[in-house]
Amino acid sequence: MQFQVTILGTGSATPTLQRNPTAQWITYDHEHFLLDCGEGTQLQILRYKLRLSKLHHIFISHLHGDHYFGLFGLLTSMSLAQRLEPLVIYGPHGLDEIITTHFKYSNTLLTYPLEFRTTNPTQVERILDHPHLTVDTVPLQHRIPCTGFIFREKTRDRNLIRGLVPPEAHPNELIQLKHGKDVLDENDQVKYRFEDLTTPPPTARSYAFCSDTIYLPELYQYVQEVDLLYHEATFADSLLERAVRTNHSTARQAAQVARDAQVGQLLLGHFSSRYREVDHLLTEAREVFANTFLAEEGHTYAVGVNPQSIEHQPF
Repeated sequence: MQFQVTILGTGSATPTLQRNPTAQWITYDHEHFLLDCGEGTQLQILRYKLRLSKLHHIFISHLHGDHYFGLFGLLTSMSLAQRLEPLVIYGPHGLDEIITTHFKYSNTLLTYPLEFRTTNPTQVERILDHPHLTVDTVPLQHRIPCTGFIFREKTRDRNLIRGLVPPEAHPNELIQLKHGKDVLDENDQVKYRFEDLTTPPPTARSYAFCSDTIYLPELYQYVQEVDLLYHEATFADSLLERAVRTNHSTARQAAQVARDAQVGQLLLGHFSSRYREVDHLLTEAREVFANTFLAEEGHTYAVGVNPQSIEHQPF
């Protein structure tokens, strides 16, 4: 199944002409999820031809404007398009009041049901249990309550048929093979050996989104061995004191989390507007964790590919 992340914004609080505020689009099979929604997110969604009609879940990490100011326009546009399907927003306490107050005074009546689910910034919590995917929160430490999110594919418990099974095989025999059992004939002799005709189920994949946070050495415990970790890298190491003062991380610190957690790949983002070019952030991070990449707007990153080369495709 397809599992990928499209980057819509890589900037931090102050807008620039080169970078949009934080937003990411997660695609899993035919399901779509939005992580954070900075100003201008709906324009990025249009630019990269993503389908709002397929979006049913939005996750907001915290209530700094560069992470949710785009919600008002996005929600209104979906209503103008006569959306009818429900939409669920997961976010910190107060987000529901902010949005409903805005709609109250703008006299906006949505055409679809909008549901709010409050996240707890102090503990790990499962907030979505999808048939093929789970989403858990991750406690982060910022100037206001903030959470990260981990998307984990559920482990499949059945082998995959290689396509070598004779056409006369009975459906019940295929089920036995998928469950890792040999098929016996009427004389209890092996008719089909599961090892010959099936392959093990694919390894479950995972993606962790760590939004604004001061460096947390203990964070590695929550994101242990995820395939792809996105971690903010607002500053270079030369501005470490500023990072501490503003509750942000440096690129080197993001790499330390990735190294300690033994993740497959690290994506850096949330770059300070003081940096027009950010290659030096990548250099700093790779000194600690070699398999690091810069998040690039409009690029799609596959989760769980060969850890030696991240896969990205511009639209």
